Amino acid sequence: MLLCAVMSTHAAELSDSSRVSLLTCTPGEELYARYGHTALLVADPAQDLEVVFNYGIFDFNVDHFYYKFVKGETYYQLGAEVYRQFMLAYAMDDRRVFEQELNLTRDQRQAVFNALLENYKPENREYLYNFVFDNCATRPLAIIEQAIGDSIRSTYRGYQGLTYREFISHYTRTSSWADFGINMIFGCRADEKMDGRKNLFLPEELMNYMAAATLPSGEPLIKKQDVEPFEIKQVPWYATWYVGVAMFFVIMLVITRIDKHRGHISWWLDIVLGIVYLLLLALVVFLRYYSIHPLVGFNWRLLLLPILHLCARLSYISHS
Repeated sequence: MLLCAVMSTHAAELSDSSRVSLLTCTPGEELYARYGHTALLVADPAQDLEVVFNYGIFDFNVDHFYYKFVKGETYYQLGAEVYRQFMLAYAMDDRRVFEQELNLTRDQRQAVFNALLENYKPENREYLYNFVFDNCATRPLAIIEQAIGDSIRSTYRGYQGLTYREFISHYTRTSSWADFGINMIFGCRADEKMDGRKNLFLPEELMNYMAAATLPSGEPLIKKQDVEPFEIKQVPWYATWYVGVAMFFVIMLVITRIDKHRGHISWWLDIVLGIVYLLLLALVVFLRYYSIHPLVGFNWRLLLLPILHLCARLSYISHS
């Protein structure tokens, strides 16, 4: 409705006082929000226009959402909302939003706006989301570079040389259960070292990259900015997966000792846990061969719990 009003009043022509900014949002509590978020702001005081374009909209209510999500066939779409509403929503979640105003000419700002309007058309709005290669951060970067007519150059190198796994673990909070679960289904491709601009799928990395970027003319890309490093909460030691896995092993040893004292092993427990392990294995096999997620596959973490379980139960036999 907002953009229909914009188009009907011919406000799509930006004035000299307009601005285009990259917005970077700090992480939220939900797993999908742990990596932060990126959006583009188009503002024109002369026309009372402040619109945020957001490539991170998805619908839980689509048919077979979770099946499609697991397969990597999740379609996201470009959304547009009033700047004040966008900021209020993040303030209510206690998340900060950093703004970097881009040093673009009026024609370049217009080109960004035109591209966003074209993408917002119903027939163009949806896109096949890919966490690493095509997401809310990579799309704004592509639109900015398209408007400039050249690739952006930056002196920012960030954490180049680290792997995808190490990068992602930082944002999922290293040693958390979410980190353990994600790493359980990540395969060897996640251990590839990132080079070039492969890290720019992460909003914070894109923000830092833009802060040190220059235009083809050599001028700074950012005209004005307010940025700070993301604050990633640390996991308390008692809530880490290391402690949880150690407790699992101790519990299995205690149960095995009780079974030894009774002279009868609790096969039902082994069967239930065995089914859980097989389901996890089936999930990874499905992801490896039928999903288009780029980083999934087999790794040793998948075997950690079954091995600890087996070691604990073997103590029953060794003391028989």
